[in-house]
Amino acid sequence: MSEKCRQCQGEVWDELDFIARISRNLLAGEDIDSILRRVLNELSEHQKYKRGMISLFNRKAGSINIKDAYGVTPEEQARGIYYPGEGITGEVVETGSSIMVPRIRKDRRFLNKTGMSEDLLDSAFICVPIRTGHQIIGTLSAVRDNPDTKGDAEFLRGDERLLQIVASMIAQAAQVSRSREEENMQQMREQLRDEESGQLKPPNIIGNSKVMQPVYQMISKVAPAASTILILGESGVGKELVAEAIHYASTRSDRPFIKLNCAALPESIIESELFGHEKGAFTGAVSLRKGRFELAQGGTLFLDEIGEIGLGIQAKLLRVLQEREYERVGGTETLKADVRIIAATNKNLELKVRDGEFREDLYYRLNIIPITVPPLRERKTDILLLSDFFIEKYNRLNRKDVHRISTPAIDMLTAYHWPGNVRELENSIERAVILSEDSVIHGYHLPPSLQMADPHFKDQPYAGTLQQKLDSIEYEMIVEALKFTRGNLSRAAERLGLTNRMMGIRAKKYGIDFKAYRRASGLSPGSDEEDESYTA
Repeated sequence: MSEKCRQCQGEVWDELDFIARISRNLLAGEDIDSILRRVLNELSEHQKYKRGMISLFNRKAGSINIKDAYGVTPEEQARGIYYPGEGITGEVVETGSSIMVPRIRKDRRFLNKTGMSEDLLDSAFICVPIRTGHQIIGTLSAVRDNPDTKGDAEFLRGDERLLQIVASMIAQAAQVSRSREEENMQQMREQLRDEESGQLKPPNIIGNSKVMQPVYQMISKVAPAASTILILGESGVGKELVAEAIHYASTRSDRPFIKLNCAALPESIIESELFGHEKGAFTGAVSLRKGRFELAQGGTLFLDEIGEIGLGIQAKLLRVLQEREYERVGGTETLKADVRIIAATNKNLELKVRDGEFREDLYYRLNIIPITVPPLRERKTDILLLSDFFIEKYNRLNRKDVHRISTPAIDMLTAYHWPGNVRELENSIERAVILSEDSVIHGYHLPPSLQMADPHFKDQPYAGTLQQKLDSIEYEMIVEALKFTRGNLSRAAERLGLTNRMMGIRAKKYGIDFKAYRRASGLSPGSDEEDESYTA
């Protein structure tokens, strides 16, 4: 066999091995977001791409958004919004045909919405459709080096073929994921509608604390009504989950639940997002676009961070609430709005009304039925339930097997004041699951801010000196050993490889009462040699 044939055969086997790895990732049983991220990483590493992007077509919103990307910052990813027929991505979605661009800067169709740097504009760009049956659900695209050769198109054809294969595999995984989501959503609707079960707590909210019961009762009472709801609470308490629970327990549950974060967009864009726009209404309006009110017709529109919108938009929003009608930007046709509004804010709207930053009439229109979600520091009994839920979630995402939280780590979780609420707790557990090496979350796996909340080490944060770090780990190991041996000092010492006397000295150093672990296990503290070694 010639050297050239052997080289070709090697390339074929390399490509088959790569496709097999992609297939394994797609069959991993994880959520679709994790799958797409792993596929992009594999693709970019194998092909040495500078950028890789998966964009999905949201038919309800009429937009094409970057779902996941490699080599693209979150800010760039947020800017990458296209519409069918707009730019290369929009053209691929509209026509269903792949597009190869040998030199990005030479093709006017490339709009560079993400703000690609100047040095990348001499690269090549390949974009292929992701299709299920006859329907285009998105695109897979890549940016790569392109040597100065006359056979640019031929050079890119191999990449196009490989991307088409991967896109086909992604489409199959997306279909499976969508089926699972629809199944889970149906189960959620059935649970929320089951009035005979006697369970007020919505299945999408974790927690049984006393302060959450009034929230669950309000959700149950207001869900069947058509009234506007205002959800109040600090950032990160789960206001969006409450809005979802209300919608899926209502008579509108089989209609759309559309969300808009009012703080994430400038005022010039919010009007178009809410009410839509006509083609040619302003520069860049290349086609008619439906707004969130139109997309939510018959269903529910959730307006998060309502306190952030400007006075101009407030006036137009008030009209919709009063008259139930509106016009698209640049349009004259009056559209009817059969939409239930659920708004949320972490601001004091009464104070904003007094300062002239929020319309008083709009405030009263929104504040028909207020629901206040308590902060996590008032839900201490829910912290471990939420932690267990997040441990399971990030075990699946990261292929970990964490199954326990150590006693000192539990103390830190319950002692902390949680200014970031449930969102901060989720981030802390995600970090701890990733760092854990023995299937246990220890105190030193938690963020330094939580370690400082431990009353024993409040003046010795884990982020301090080497000795402070060693003391923190030693303290936790002693507590864990005493818990495991139900307060038996001798057995705990043996477990740690210490003598009774050494164990007693260390327990005394940290102010640890080993008898408390006996009492917690239902044993009598008693008086034996261990007591003497402890007080020696």
